[in-house]
Order: sequence, then C-alpha cells, then structure tokens
Amino acid sequence: MTEETDDVRFPIDDVDSWRGPTASQAAGLTLAAARAVVDAVQAEGRAMAVALSCAVVDSGDQLVAFERMDGADLVGVTLARDKAFTALVNRMPTGDLPPIVQPGTEFFGYHTVAGGRTIIFAGGLPLERNGVLVGALGVSGGDSAQDGRAAEAGRRAFEGG
Repeated sequence: MTEETDDVRFPIDDVDSWRGPTASQAAGLTLAAARAVVDAVQAEGRAMAVALSCAVVDSGDQLVAFERMDGADLVGVTLARDKAFTALVNRMPTGDLPPIVQPGTEFFGYHTVAGGRTIIFAGGLPLERNGVLVGALGVSGGDSAQDGRAAEAGRRAFEGG
C-alpha cells in the first residue's frame, strides 16, 4: 500500500491544522486507521461470539482509540491497554513471549517489567508502516487464541486488507 493510498483510506482529520500531525499520524496511524482496527477486532469478536476490548496506541504509547464491547469483562480494559504497551515496547507480538519467559528460561520473570504492565500472552501486536513502528494494538476478552485471532484481524485492517 502506498503512502498516497494510505492518505485516502485513513485521512488525517485536519480539524486543528495549525498543530500539524504527530509522527504516528503522518505515518498512517490516524484516528480513522485506529477506528478501522477497532471495527475489525469487533467484527472478529462477533464472529467468535466473544465480547472484546481493543486498545490502539501510537508510537509514544498514547491511546488513539479504545472500545469495550457490551458484555466484555472489565479487566479487559487494563489487559488490552497493557497488551498494546507490551507489543509496542518489545516491537513483537505478545504471543511470541511465552516460550522465552517460562521458568528456567533466560527471561523468566519478564512479566514483572514496567511495574507489571508486561503481558506475556497473545492479543498484542505492533503496528508498522513501511518498516517503521507507528503504534500497537491490544485485544482482550477471549482466550489467548481468540484474542490473537482478533488482533490479527485488526492488524490486517490497518495494513489494508
């Protein structure tokens, strides 16, 4: 997907144009893009009959969008946000962490990093545009496989299909 196509698909809402976009917005993580991520996650949640929470953060870990589906567990609010944080700061899917953080492995205890915000199960994915980390998303509400599946749907929406 080209930058020009991204601008058309997920335009910057230029309501306050004198400020200019943030780096993440300029790279394609606009509010419109974050809403597309949330919409895709919710559609996947409906398809699985699982109520989910979804957080989208920019490259500075600032919340761009968040929604909790009706009926989603309240703990999912924190978990979705922290999964996005974990995917962002590690620049990797949270689902890739379990094998390297088990007892006896080099990174055992890693879940205690960042005051306990580090989540070591699926549902968090980094968001990149042209090889540049622009943000991350986090999904919570199902089991690890369901959260991971919904997060992948959100990432596909961000990437354009």
